Amino acid sequence: MKMNQQVILDSMSGTGMIPVFNHANVEIATGVLDAAYAAGIKVFEFTNRGTHSLEVFSALKLHSEKYQDLFLGIGTIFSVEEAKNFLYAGADFIVSPALVPEVALYCTMKGVLWIPGCATVTEVFQAKTLGAKLIKAFPGNLLGPDFIKAVKSIMPDVKLMPTGGVEPTAANLTSWFNSGVFCVGMGSQLFDKKEIENKEFDVLTKKIKEALETIQEIRK
Repeated sequence: MKMNQQVILDSMSGTGMIPVFNHANVEIATGVLDAAYAAGIKVFEFTNRGTHSLEVFSALKLHSEKYQDLFLGIGTIFSVEEAKNFLYAGADFIVSPALVPEVALYCTMKGVLWIPGCATVTEVFQAKTLGAKLIKAFPGNLLGPDFIKAVKSIMPDVKLMPTGGVEPTAANLTSWFNSGVFCVGMGSQLFDKKEIENKEFDVLTKKIKEALETIQEIRK
């Protein structure tokens, strides 16, 4: 069953990286999703940024149905109403940039994997108490790998996914994975705007594949 939370978490752990993307053009969004899947991505996060997001996500979800082992989630969710709309459109999981208790409770009631954004030890603890199985360390570029190490030193069982400031380089990925992350979210550092607009999806596939291979090497 695609909505099984543990299956989604296992897929996240398997690749170690979740692309985070938004675009107003359906053709480009589906092209990016296809390119990511061709590279080995099994979990993809589209973000709720702009009035176009629900429409594009709905089209993306229909397109993604041909990939039986791909999970498509929605990010930048701040309210229960937004969560409802995207779950109705078929979202496999919900991601928030902040810890929003109402969204946490709603997703828990629905049995949906929700991933809250946290930037302090207090928030991480609160998210864990609310039942979060994975926590987004955000903004990652401000928190850094040392934040991950600090949290893991006192809550070693917590699963953390930094997003923001994660780069597809060996040096950057090594610092994150050595700090103890469960997986990483990667957005602007992965998607070159010019390449996307020019629909150079083969270039994107190559870049993502190299990042995934780097992660596997680091984990050995």
